[in-house]
Amino acid sequence: MADNAPFSVCFSGHRPEQLPVGTAMQMLRRRLLDEIESAVRDGADTFYTGMAQGIDILAAESVLSCRRKRCLPLRLIAVRPYANHGKELRRTALYRYNSILEGADEVIVLREAYARSCYSERNAYMIEHSRRLIAVVGNMQSGTGQTIRMAEKAGLELRILKIAPVLR
Repeated sequence: MADNAPFSVCFSGHRPEQLPVGTAMQMLRRRLLDEIESAVRDGADTFYTGMAQGIDILAAESVLSCRRKRCLPLRLIAVRPYANHGKELRRTALYRYNSILEGADEVIVLREAYARSCYSERNAYMIEHSRRLIAVVGNMQSGTGQTIRMAEKAGLELRILKIAPVLR
């Protein structure tokens, strides 16, 4: 996209236990930031995060960092699948979660209470409101893989960052 028409981007990716550590994680952070910066150059001005631990949180922090360090007029929208989402978090995870909520331009809560379908509903909401998906995936038989297939079916531009499956 070279027309720089404003558009929205959403994120999907694995939870922390499925992500690399050490140098590989630092490289993944850089690749994710590169994709965000590329989206901004292409005209993205709004980013949706589903607020899950792992890539959603990392991506949201990266968007907030870009906005702050580069003085870019980027919007971050936090999409919580249900009202108490994140209440189980402790210490650093809770601090990061709440920092994103405070830094977000808008917080959308899709359901009052948890339901089995709430995560797929959250993903569908973000896809419906986006033109591009940035996803980090090592296992296509996962929620992230399902989101990628949903975005592909909806015709979104896909930016897939493949990682090696983590065996721990």
